[in-house]
Amino acid sequence: MKQVMKQLGMDVRPVEDVLEIVVTTPKGRYVFDQAEVAIMKMQGVTTWQITGEPRFEDAVLEIPDDDASLVAEQAHVPMDTARAALEASKGDIADAILKLAGNSE
Repeated sequence: MKQVMKQLGMDVRPVEDVLEIVVTTPKGRYVFDQAEVAIMKMQGVTTWQITGEPRFEDAVLEIPDDDASLVAEQAHVPMDTARAALEASKGDIADAILKLAGNSE
């Protein structure tokens, strides 16, 4: 099989001792704890092949203190309430303020 691939101009090599592979997206991370990885080169193009089952980890939303302070000040609420509103609004400051202002009326 290796000879056939070589005749086609394809070079395939395994990557040894892979411990973990992580693919990060805006929505989270695909984590391959056990995976087989191969590097394939054909006609000047290099392709990495991952074989295995990933687990998905949701992205952790980080709320900057400045954002929480702004929401707390504008909505006249405590910092922990502002932070919770920002988390519920996925970090959208205007949406968090509007939701809090709507609750106080």
